[in-house]
Amino acid sequence: MSGEQRVLRVPDPAERENLATFLARAVRLDPAAVVRLRRRGEHLVSGWVATGFEALAVRTVAGELSIDDVTVGADLVSAGLTGGSPIDLGYSMDSAWRGALPPVDGFAHVDNVPARTLVELAERGVRLAKEHGSSHGPPAALLDQPVLTVTGTDIQVPVPLRVVFALTAMDFIPHSGQKTDPRHIAPTEIVRVRATRTWVRLDARYGSVARRRTGAIPLLPQ
Repeated sequence: MSGEQRVLRVPDPAERENLATFLARAVRLDPAAVVRLRRRGEHLVSGWVATGFEALAVRTVAGELSIDDVTVGADLVSAGLTGGSPIDLGYSMDSAWRGALPPVDGFAHVDNVPARTLVELAERGVRLAKEHGSSHGPPAALLDQPVLTVTGTDIQVPVPLRVVFALTAMDFIPHSGQKTDPRHIAPTEIVRVRATRTWVRLDARYGSVARRRTGAIPLLPQ
């Protein structure tokens, strides 16, 4: 397939800004970040990125993608969003994507968590990471530790620290002033916790993060 056939169109300036902000955060975490673009129906496009915490982040915007699924450089798409023209995605970088994406459907709503709570947990995690980390970063055992267990009907979903870190690193929770200060987050702001048998997903106002569940008990449909 030629490069001319890989085209992304995001006509709405507000949606272009939303996607550009999402990609800027991904590039801040990894200057060589790639984004996996997937068509969602006729008029929606989801962008998936790795966060560096073994959790994926996604933002869905109104737009059109000429193919079903393609991975390209995040910086290429970000640069193309500065104008209103269709973005030629050029050659794919599909081999740069590692791992599977979560299913589009099948997630059950477990419960809502105050956004402030997650930011507070991230702050505590940062302090622990500084105490116990090394030049290679926080220990994996700390990142894998559940910092919150969300309970729904017939299911308990542990949320590990790395998922909370991914959510706050992508700045998906709206705030005013210092983003690291929970007091600047509205008490009514919530994050929805959803799960399948094998995945957990946190849905915040500006995007979602997802990670495979380890040792999950098959209480929900995949």
